[in-house]
Amino acid sequence: MCTTAAASAAAVVALLLATSAWLSLVFSSPSIRLHWAHIRSSASPFPPASPPPLPGPSTRVPPPTGPRNRLPPLSLRHLVFGIGGSAHLWPRRREFVRLWWQPGVMRGHVWLDDRVPRPPRNSSLARSLPPVRVSEDISRFRYTNPTGHPSGLRIARILAETFRLGHGSARWFVLVDDDTIVCPDNLVTVLAKYDWTEMAYVGGPSESHSANTYFSHAMAFGGGGIAISYPLAEALAGMMDECIERYPRLYGSDDRLHACISELGVPLSREYGFHQWDIRGNAHGLLAAHPVAPFISIHHVEAVDPLYPGLSTLGSLKRFTKAMKADPMSFLQRSICYDKRRKLTFSVSLGYAVQVFPTIVLPRELERSEQTYIAWNKLNNRNEFDFDTRDTYRSVCKKPVLFFLRDTERGGNTTLGSYRRAKGRDNLKKKVFCFPRTPPLPDVNEIQVFGTPLSENWHLVPRRLCCKLNQRRNGTLKIAVGQCDHGASGSAAGCTQAPRQPIKQHPSSAHWRFTLTHVLPLAETSRAAPLRACRAGPPPPLLLLLHVKARLRTLPRPPTMSHPCGFTSTKR
Repeated sequence: MCTTAAASAAAVVALLLATSAWLSLVFSSPSIRLHWAHIRSSASPFPPASPPPLPGPSTRVPPPTGPRNRLPPLSLRHLVFGIGGSAHLWPRRREFVRLWWQPGVMRGHVWLDDRVPRPPRNSSLARSLPPVRVSEDISRFRYTNPTGHPSGLRIARILAETFRLGHGSARWFVLVDDDTIVCPDNLVTVLAKYDWTEMAYVGGPSESHSANTYFSHAMAFGGGGIAISYPLAEALAGMMDECIERYPRLYGSDDRLHACISELGVPLSREYGFHQWDIRGNAHGLLAAHPVAPFISIHHVEAVDPLYPGLSTLGSLKRFTKAMKADPMSFLQRSICYDKRRKLTFSVSLGYAVQVFPTIVLPRELERSEQTYIAWNKLNNRNEFDFDTRDTYRSVCKKPVLFFLRDTERGGNTTLGSYRRAKGRDNLKKKVFCFPRTPPLPDVNEIQVFGTPLSENWHLVPRRLCCKLNQRRNGTLKIAVGQCDHGASGSAAGCTQAPRQPIKQHPSSAHWRFTLTHVLPLAETSRAAPLRACRAGPPPPLLLLLHVKARLRTLPRPPTMSHPCGFTSTKR
């Protein structure tokens, strides 16, 4: 009996202890629960799950000591250039490099496929050019593209060879060709937007839709320039030789570079100031409608006509780069303004040309590039280009009068450009077929454009510039161009609608209107008549005018009737 009672008491005590232990686990602190879970996991026969290791070491540049804003701002000393060229073309193309290279300030090398005679050490030619180096042998690499050239392998390795030379304080590596014109100041301004301690791949695609389709729409074309940050250059230098062996069938250098960058997962950061210029012929349409972005580069300068009439290719590029250096940020920036009284449109491309249209042309049309050129593959249709284009004017009465840059100079914060009237081949045609309307500004031979500097942050949120017509005196018209105010507008409001006042009548005006039905349509009652007269445009050719003139001799002469488009109906 005693034994049974002792066993019962022991069972009760054990039950109470188990209950208290359970309550302590439920209502205890989190640290005790974690400890208990650790004890349970240690007793489990399966090891705890762990995150997978990262794939390889990071190539990121160690962060600089101290806050990042204490670093000096980006300058040309932080850029290293790799210029690709060939030995047999270098004696001619080195003149292009001299136009934009700044000795003593810029760093880099020209990489050729063979040795060339060196100019005397202390000559002006030697001092104005970057040093020349010969690329390494590429015969060990495979190249199986049936239409390309193995030189694409050599040029693709320029980045790796330049990086291995060791350039202290370098932040960016820039790759261009020897037939490329570069604006170094704008390049620094644009690259300053990016974090150079991260992997960055900056450039622009081709203008040719066929080229972008064949290579890639997400590839920076090397002729227009490629900017690569230091971390990306470091990673490419370590994998370049192995990577290009995986792509023996690629065509050139920039597509091999793009293939290796794609393996690293770095996308293209497009900047509209890089211009591959895969075009031929007259580049006027591109220069007169440059994107609203800082100009950085143009390529294939030998494949296009001279940029300014009457000059050689080298002479026109000298004038081009002189205007570029005068005010880099506003160079080639556009401005549109109107002469509402004379119904004229002015389109200014700073440093290049001023176009004066004889009618009101809306900005949306002027923003499209006039197709004065053909594609690199010699196709001549609008679908071949990956940007907005428009056809050239077929009617001589709609073609603008062109004023090309003659000279430019800078005084303080103001840039003065002198633009001279071009000798047009259609002047006689305009006088005959556009009669009675004369070509715009017949008494103006020069346009002086005064430009003011843009703000430092204009390129971050760019906007087309504004212009204002000033006085005209002694055959010279003055135009002021600068950054727009917040409330300013380049609208053509008030230019596209004709006045609604009725035209004065004459007893013989019925016969007059009947005779000129096909020459100058006029109505006397409808309010829309002046506008229809504007849309009818100038009179037809000379033969019809002579026929009408013979019939008018039998009619009484009416008084002068003013026309809303500037025509005069009493002209015989």
